[in-house]
Amino acid sequence: MKVLWALLFCGGLIAADIDGFWKSINETTGKPQCAVAVYEYEGLHYGRIVGTYDAQGVMSETIYEPKGRAPGILGNPHYCGMDLIWNLDDSGSKFKGKIVDPEKGNVYNAELWTENEDLIVRGKLFVFGRSQKWRPMTTADFPKGFKLPDLTKFVPVIPAVK
Repeated sequence: MKVLWALLFCGGLIAADIDGFWKSINETTGKPQCAVAVYEYEGLHYGRIVGTYDAQGVMSETIYEPKGRAPGILGNPHYCGMDLIWNLDDSGSKFKGKIVDPEKGNVYNAELWTENEDLIVRGKLFVFGRSQKWRPMTTADFPKGFKLPDLTKFVPVIPAVK
């Protein structure tokens, strides 16, 4: 893990403590679901899916070879390569913006913050919400030969829901 963080830091890819590569974890199975790159663009932060995992916890598709599509998003884009978090603004202790459920197309208010080494991602509607703990990714989490994308080259695309 230290190698990946050093690589990201030295490459100028980490602009804030939430920026970098994270994997969401299924609360029921404990297995990773998707790999998300959190990046900065013009002072705001965004989260793009760069990979998804199969039921065994193996990355089964990437931004370089996308397969699955998001049924809740207009145009049914591939999951991999889609921004699911956008307009995160640093409000001091948390970053606040929007997050979408790509399956259903529901958009929620989002709050993200770090806790120990994890990224806490909270989607909420009014006072109700749900939090997930995302783990930092290591080079071993990516398939052999996977080229880390340059996060400074990402330009956000806000998804339109159905």
